[in-house]
Amino acid sequence: MFALKKLIAPFLLPPGIFILILLIAGVWLLCRKNWKFGLLNVFTACLMWFMSINPVYDMVLRSLESEFKVPQDIEGDVIVLLGGGVNDEAPDFSGYGTPHSDMYARIITAVRLQKKLNAPIIISGGKVFDHKKAEAPVIRRFLTDLGVPKENVIIEDKSRDTIENAGFTLVICGQKGFKKPVLVTSAYHMKRSVMSFKLAGLDVVPFPADFKTWKNKKYGWNDYLPDKFEVMNTAIREYIGILYYKLAY
Repeated sequence: MFALKKLIAPFLLPPGIFILILLIAGVWLLCRKNWKFGLLNVFTACLMWFMSINPVYDMVLRSLESEFKVPQDIEGDVIVLLGGGVNDEAPDFSGYGTPHSDMYARIITAVRLQKKLNAPIIISGGKVFDHKKAEAPVIRRFLTDLGVPKENVIIEDKSRDTIENAGFTLVICGQKGFKKPVLVTSAYHMKRSVMSFKLAGLDVVPFPADFKTWKNKKYGWNDYLPDKFEVMNTAIREYIGILYYKLAY
């Protein structure tokens, strides 16, 4: 019964429900000898299924994440924590605003590094749109809740994207005299981030967090069932960002 539940559930939620509808419609059209639209529906369903399974989006993510490893011996005089989005008005026990899901791993990694290095943290993240609030103040509240002293948290709340993260962080490092920044962001985002900081003229020590894939990762039958497109969308957005930076800068 447990296995049956796990088998059925992915086809009751998006994108599985749409894949199922397309398959049924495709088979029905083929039975009516409408080959063109029948095959189109079946092909679209199979493509959606293929793009939503764990082994495929892991393969797409792997080239983003494999370039940088977690350093075993780390040295630095400041930690640069890149924002990853916040729910700016979400209620929380110590105020309003909570990080997006990927941001939690970055925060925990930065806190652990801060305790190890006893170095300040620069939180880099402004507001992308006028109707939103800046990320950095929300993240600061979480850092201090987790024990990072307020005097060890520096806010950079003007940047709207990764290239601006780098530019504004460069200014702060110059003003404060920081020479060896340790960069913390999600593993899939590290390649574009390091590229951005190099373009800005700032050498960083990469410290990736939140790996979603790894060597010899094992898969079960459930990993081949339809899953959400979120991870694939994230990977594609990173590749587009990297291509844009290469062309624009």
